[in-house]
Amino acid sequence: MPLSHSTLPKTWTLETDMSKPKILKNLLVAAAVMLAFAAAQAQMTPVGNWHSMDEKTGELKSLIVIADKGGALNGHIDKLLRKEADQKGVCKECSDDRKDKPMLGLEIIRGAKQVEGKEVWESGKILDPENGKEYTLRMTPIDGGKKLEVRGSIAFFGRTQTWVRVQ
Repeated sequence: MPLSHSTLPKTWTLETDMSKPKILKNLLVAAAVMLAFAAAQAQMTPVGNWHSMDEKTGELKSLIVIADKGGALNGHIDKLLRKEADQKGVCKECSDDRKDKPMLGLEIIRGAKQVEGKEVWESGKILDPENGKEYTLRMTPIDGGKKLEVRGSIAFFGRTQTWVRVQ
């Protein structure tokens, strides 16, 4: 027999002790916590906009946009930020399909995939458009996702740059 209001013992009620404002407040707090957690998780990925820096001068070099393309990350130069940068320049040193392509929009990161269970992206390549060489890539978000360690290497030799997320 289904319970109805009249069949419940007098100590039971269909209403809770919480008032509607308390329920609403608890739901809002829970939603805020979930949004903060989701934002923190979203930041621990290379996907987004990054400033690369000149290693010698510390000057902003370029704005790099990294996007997820079917589970692999690719990145391109969106803006050249150096004062003396040739905004109409092309990749003269490139030797593949990017040869003589404009620097603006040039894809410099290809095919990086997340290592299972880690906040590291590997198995891709990164191009240095200044010398046309392509390197094995490793990207690791650091400092809560505010920075990105970008390592390019050939065999045991390589270098690491730190890029800064653009908010």
